[in-house]
Amino acid sequence: MTTLVGFPDRPVRVSARLDAPLSRWLWLVKWILAIPHYVVLFFLWIAFTVVCVIAFFAILFTERYPRALFDFNLGVLRWSWRVAYYSYGALGTDTYPPFSLGAEPDYPARLDVAYPERLSRGLVLVKWWLLAIPHYIVIGFFLGGAHLGWWYGGLILVLTIIAAVIMAFTEEYPKDLYDLVLGLNRWVLRVAAYTSLMTDQYPPFRLDMGGSEPNTPEDQP
Repeated sequence: MTTLVGFPDRPVRVSARLDAPLSRWLWLVKWILAIPHYVVLFFLWIAFTVVCVIAFFAILFTERYPRALFDFNLGVLRWSWRVAYYSYGALGTDTYPPFSLGAEPDYPARLDVAYPERLSRGLVLVKWWLLAIPHYIVIGFFLGGAHLGWWYGGLILVLTIIAAVIMAFTEEYPKDLYDLVLGLNRWVLRVAAYTSLMTDQYPPFRLDMGGSEPNTPEDQP
């Protein structure tokens, strides 16, 4: 049985704050500005994969995800989410992402995953390749042919570019569109945490839209 430290009812928490005003035209060059992050993330995701393999065997034999490995992989997910939020995963901020594996609570995009004290040995054998298949099908439409920061194709990219064009003429990010983009990203990050063995709680087939988690107070200042 899984025992969680933190927020057991919602082990994966994704939140974001939409900055305003946003530049009308900076989005056109963010793909260039983010290149240093893409280079670093390329190597971090190689390490992430290796850590997942090590964690697999650790959970299988001890029912525990070594805390140092958990914190590293959470850091990679956080870094990727910040870069995606800055660039074409949301275009929700013009604040350049920090080169950091830490929580960075002042950055507009945040991700937290509750550390599990115990994980199921049985689930670790099937969750990432069998149980997650329905989610893979769904998020495949969200992501397209994505990798690393994973927001480089599919529905998320299309909606983000539409929002950028609208902002170029109106100086406003349409709220409904922003909420939808955040909901899609939240779904992807929940699946990412589950398939990287960081939680046993199966991701819901639910589009929880908006910058804050559902049914919780807005945690942004």
